Amino acid sequence: MKMNVKSAALIILIISTYTFLGCKSTKVNETQSDNSELIEKKFSMDGQKLNFAFESGSAHNHPTFAIWIETPNGTMIQTLFVTKSIASGYFFYGDAGDGKWLKVPGVSVRPAALPYWLHRREVLNPNQSHMPTPESPVPDAYTGATPHSSFQLQAISSKRMDNRIRVFVELNQPWDWNKIWTNDKFPGDSDYKTSAQPSLIYSVDIDLSDPMQYYVLNPIGHGHPSGKDGRLYTDISGFTSALDIFKRISLTIN
Repeated sequence: MKMNVKSAALIILIISTYTFLGCKSTKVNETQSDNSELIEKKFSMDGQKLNFAFESGSAHNHPTFAIWIETPNGTMIQTLFVTKSIASGYFFYGDAGDGKWLKVPGVSVRPAALPYWLHRREVLNPNQSHMPTPESPVPDAYTGATPHSSFQLQAISSKRMDNRIRVFVELNQPWDWNKIWTNDKFPGDSDYKTSAQPSLIYSVDIDLSDPMQYYVLNPIGHGHPSGKDGRLYTDISGFTSALDIFKRISLTIN
């Protein structure tokens, strides 16, 4: 059977349309298969690009955390991100006093949450106090809601940096008791009881003049159990589930 020119053109158009739609569907599915949340923090147009990938672990349950950069000698360069609760002093469970907690969101002072970052953070507010509060919060440009699970942070620092930097993540998840960090380990210390296993600090050293394909941040220590100082405590042998909050924290440099 012979086919006229119009019929042939119609068939070609139908085949092309189905091919295009099929390719488009595949592309959308590939995007949807990546369920990690995306956070963007761009502090300038020409700063250093840092792309983080946080893969949630078996113990992940809305941890508090901060991400920042320092010089090799320990001078703070910039906070890149901090979760809204610690940045504002307003948590999912408010403080009812006498070591008791409200079953609704409210104001709470938790120095044990991220003591390493709290003692090192830069001045971002002219009336800044040691602990962020609703009256003196960390500016919104640096904060965001706690991601529900795995997430990516795409950040551009406020300026280009010297060749060598150190990148830090401090994280904490309250009430994660274990056989070492028990509820009665420090009797009468209400700040400790907001934390249980203390904050964990992850870090990696980076040479910007010769960057690697990617970096993995590893735990290097923990913060003070009740937040009384900003020291790095390097013995993490008593930590259990806290090490499974994130399965992997990686970083690429552009």
